[in-house]
Amino acid sequence: MKLILLGAPGAGKGTVAKLLTKLDGSVQISTGDILRGAVQAGTELGKQAEDYMKRGDLVPDELIMGIMESRLQEPDCEKGFLLDGFPRTIPQAEALKELLQKLGIKLDMAVNIDVPREVILDRLTTRRTCSNPECQAIYNVKSNPPKKEGVCDKCGSPVIQRDDETVEAINHRLETYNEKTAPLIGFYEKEGLLVTVNATSSEDVIAAIKEKLGQ
Repeated sequence: MKLILLGAPGAGKGTVAKLLTKLDGSVQISTGDILRGAVQAGTELGKQAEDYMKRGDLVPDELIMGIMESRLQEPDCEKGFLLDGFPRTIPQAEALKELLQKLGIKLDMAVNIDVPREVILDRLTTRRTCSNPECQAIYNVKSNPPKKEGVCDKCGSPVIQRDDETVEAINHRLETYNEKTAPLIGFYEKEGLLVTVNATSSEDVIAAIKEKLGQ
């Protein structure tokens, strides 16, 4: 399957992507991961991206598209891919459309995971992340707490609340999403690729996607 996953921060895109990869071997591709991968690999594009990231600036679209082009041609994408958190803007969506046409790749659908704002706020403010950069395991103080409070089950490092997961930061992220990313829903609707799933459970989202794919 070749999907784009849309949805506000905390809608569960990453969780859904991980579950979908187990279905048919599709790979999850998030912009953050491919940027970090390009930086670690020391590619020319990666070096350029690193300069922006170190300054805390957004990496320009043409650079992201260059990295995306090489990523989509790697052998593991042949089975399928799930774009998680990309594209983020209409210009990126238009550039991606051109890139996929150039590579002869056809998208199955763009899935919009629609979750109520209060659910997102509750999810993100109760989320905790392992502070070890090598681990980054995610917990939830309500639904999935670590066995020992404040300590990661996997590596024993402290579990923390990220700076971008306070109520103020989340409200700001949701405003940015509504302004910049929400218009993608209209873009993919016009393309005839949009499927909106109103569900707070990842299993329900997966079931709706499988039904649309006729699986």
